[in-house]
Amino acid sequence: MTADLSTTHHTAPRAGRRQLTAELFATLAVTTDDDERCRIRERVTTVNMSIARSIARRFRDRGEPAGDLEQVAYVGLVKAVNGFDEHRHTDFLTYAVPTISGELKRHFRDHCWFVRPPRRIQELQKRISLTHESLGRQLDHRPSTAEVADRLQVDSSVIEEALATGCFAPASLDRLVGAAESIPGAEIAEYDRGYLETEVLVLLAPYVRALPRRQRELLGMRYFRDWTQDRIAGELGMSQVQVSRLIGRALAGLRRQLDPDASACPPSRDAGTRTMP
Repeated sequence: MTADLSTTHHTAPRAGRRQLTAELFATLAVTTDDDERCRIRERVTTVNMSIARSIARRFRDRGEPAGDLEQVAYVGLVKAVNGFDEHRHTDFLTYAVPTISGELKRHFRDHCWFVRPPRRIQELQKRISLTHESLGRQLDHRPSTAEVADRLQVDSSVIEEALATGCFAPASLDRLVGAAESIPGAEIAEYDRGYLETEVLVLLAPYVRALPRRQRELLGMRYFRDWTQDRIAGELGMSQVQVSRLIGRALAGLRRQLDPDASACPPSRDAGTRTMP
């Protein structure tokens, strides 16, 4: 069947999106004309824009404008459309979701992770993070800025400043806004187990900023770039054992900030001296 390349609708219903996407890629596979291939890819992108928007909404309220996040997600979607190989992947969504979320992760890594805000903002970010979580459980909904400000007895503008500076606000990655255009969280999470890791890293951002610069760099290499300890050692001109110890100190510093009794916790898998795979 030849897929309909009409672009009069910007999104497709979820029930038909996968089928239409599969048909478009099947058509692309047998099309040799460059202009036609470009039109097919544009149609695939248009059909799946709701996927990109839904993933972008999972990263909201972290100090980045919603429109900017959507644009980053669209960039990830275009990369997914251009890079998808139906012979290597059984379903476009299994490839698109981690590609789009990866683009958003890189955006936060490059724009938010290593920027050190003023000390008062760092301290407030920690309080907001804890209050946001506890208040959300108590109220059974995501607290508004005004509700968090009221609990902390500060002006709402102060909370907004901390959020804008921190790029960290704790919003559940399983919660979607604008359900009419969203897809179920389970449909996305099924294909991207990295969301939980991303949420943890974003929540830890204000604590990481309080660490010495070298420790921040090591954590960035290890957990954002997913480098092995041996690769980090080669990059920094030190031994793997030294890297392991420095990462262990950094993680211990994080534990002390999060929990004064953390000294009793077992060491992380990165705190030892063995070579990582």
